[in-house]
Amino acid sequence: MTTDRTQHQSTEEEQQARELSLKTTRPPVDVPGYDAQRLLGRGAYGEVWVGVDQNTGRQVAIKFIAHRSGVDWTLLSREVEKLVYLSADRYVVQLLDVGWDSEPPYYVMEFIENGSLEDLLRQNGPLPVSEAVDIFAEVAIGLMHAHGKGVLHCDLKPANILLDQDNKPRLADFGQSRLSHEQSPSLGTLFYMAPEQADLTAMPDAQWDVYALGAILFCMLTGTPPYRSEAHVKGIDAADDLETRLARYKHSIATAPVPTEHRRVSGIDRALIDVVDRCLAVSPERRFPNVQAVIDALNSRDVAKVRRPLMFLGFVGPMLLFVVMALFGLRGYDDALSESEEFATRTARGTNALTADYAASSIESEIRHFFGVAKSEAERTSLRKFVTAVSNTEIVRQMNAPTTSAEEIESLRELLLAHDDRQRLHDYLQERVDSYLTRLQESPTELKLASMFVVDRHGRMLAGAYDDPATVNRSAGWNYSYRTYFHGGPADLSEDHREWQDQGVHDVQPISEPHFSAAFQSTTTGIWKVAVSTPIFESSDPDAAILGVLAMTVNLGDFSYLRSYFQPDRFVVLIDGRRGPNYGVILQHPLFDQLANTRSGDASHFRLDRQQLLQIQSDANYRYHDPVAVVEGGEAFRGEWIPATQWVRLPGADGDKEDMIVLVQERYTKAIAPVRNLGSKLKREGIWALFGVAAVVLVLWYVVVRVLSEPRLVTRRSLPTNGNGQPTPVQNLTTLPAPNKRPYENS
Repeated sequence: MTTDRTQHQSTEEEQQARELSLKTTRPPVDVPGYDAQRLLGRGAYGEVWVGVDQNTGRQVAIKFIAHRSGVDWTLLSREVEKLVYLSADRYVVQLLDVGWDSEPPYYVMEFIENGSLEDLLRQNGPLPVSEAVDIFAEVAIGLMHAHGKGVLHCDLKPANILLDQDNKPRLADFGQSRLSHEQSPSLGTLFYMAPEQADLTAMPDAQWDVYALGAILFCMLTGTPPYRSEAHVKGIDAADDLETRLARYKHSIATAPVPTEHRRVSGIDRALIDVVDRCLAVSPERRFPNVQAVIDALNSRDVAKVRRPLMFLGFVGPMLLFVVMALFGLRGYDDALSESEEFATRTARGTNALTADYAASSIESEIRHFFGVAKSEAERTSLRKFVTAVSNTEIVRQMNAPTTSAEEIESLRELLLAHDDRQRLHDYLQERVDSYLTRLQESPTELKLASMFVVDRHGRMLAGAYDDPATVNRSAGWNYSYRTYFHGGPADLSEDHREWQDQGVHDVQPISEPHFSAAFQSTTTGIWKVAVSTPIFESSDPDAAILGVLAMTVNLGDFSYLRSYFQPDRFVVLIDGRRGPNYGVILQHPLFDQLANTRSGDASHFRLDRQQLLQIQSDANYRYHDPVAVVEGGEAFRGEWIPATQWVRLPGADGDKEDMIVLVQERYTKAIAPVRNLGSKLKREGIWALFGVAAVVLVLWYVVVRVLSEPRLVTRRSLPTNGNGQPTPVQNLTTLPAPNKRPYENS
């Protein structure tokens, strides 16, 4: 923002003005009828005092002209002349008295209490949009009144707009003003002056004031006039003469980017941005042609703001009833869908519970049959003979000696693997396994053995056979007395079998009756399995000594029910239910049959915690997330499942034990698919109904828009009127060609 500068005086005249300005205790001369009370300000032309009208007590501003010789009396007389034209106009600071014959001369004006708009902007910075628009509109109306009386201001800027006690703007300083028929040029203030005005041959035009109006609004919104920058100011000030300054000013505006700072002001709207842009258009052809056009644009903006809520209401009103009805309908739809999904979930859970109960019973029956087969195999005379032969070999005796070291056991194992008696025992076991595999081919529900092996009474592995004859038993010679199938305990005695085996013989007693082991991972295949083990006695005598232990294993996924029952969206899982470190570990899952990497390593990565199991058993609406879904290859098992569990009761010496849990899980989306399909159909019908109502509303809205778009005489601001009450025509503000120019500066 710039401050007006007056014409340059000579050095002598400026010195005289300074000397006069030092006399501040009293005014230069007593003004008849007025009492000058305090100095308001001083300048190159003189000083201004605040006085009081002795007749009315009204405050006035008295401007004393310091030096007749230093003053352009034509300029001052022109200002007085224009103020006379605009007398009694509330938008203009009123001239009250003139004393040309006084020494020094003076004239008396209204005293405007709140200073200038420039002072307000300097103190408070940019104004809120609403306040800036109100001041802008008042200034435009005042300027329109002046134009209606044939007066062009030509030097409009914040410093020339004074604010009265109600903060209403008043136009001041008509020193550069011109009558519409005058031909002499007039210079305004840099960055408020239209580019075509910066020419000593230009003739006054109403569009000059239009540009200044836009610059004032821009300044009120952003705090600085348009195009003003440090570079432009320095370039203009460096000019040696007035014509060069004006040329540089015009060039800086013509080449600078269009100002955009006002577009980022908070709260500004598109219509107001267009008003600023059109006022500040560099080309007069793109600028508003006169101030009335600016007022019309503001009126259109006001009308649009009034119409906008009406148009919005015209759209929302018809929709409101529909929305209320739709909300109740959607609420009922959601409630019905939710209740239906809950019913479908409970139904699926009940079905899964029956399936889990049946699966548990099937596995229990198969395990009991397994017990009978194991006991029958252990009582065979051929098995006793082969086991006795291997147990009595010198190799086995040395391996079971307390003093035998781990290194010696390693070398003795190689001898045992090649020993004929051990090979005959292995061939016998492989023959028995093959016989069960043959039965399995004839009857799919027959027992599917994974392996059969024998350990001696110290837990030393003598031989073993597998369902795949190509599998080589490299476990012969190792001590497995830590396994539950040997000692009959609830868990293995060691997690590190190599460390256990390197320590030699352990004081662990073998089982004395058939036993169903806890689930374990095979050290050969890495597959989770269970074993039915039974002692091998030296004879059928009830008091006979234990010769060893026969163990028959089955992979947990090979129970006949699990082999025959699998659906992608509904299947059975086995979980370890023993109270111990493996509680909740998933022992068998369909993914284990698909991914080779689950056959080895620590399967405890896949487990359910105690809280999950309790929720499955107690919460009928619980939605289960499968733990195996997080691994690579488990994508098919992601999402929500409806679970149900049942304990598998295993036979034992102290009665049935619940060591395994059957979990049946069904995909939630599959179970509620019929409900969702019905819901989708109802939703589609509702959407079509919504489109139908929306189409009707849009037609009604279109009619409302067309009606409201008709021209209306809704004007808050209008042209000034003449004595007949008719608007004063703007066409009278024509510019007459004239070559005259005035070599003065007001920048």
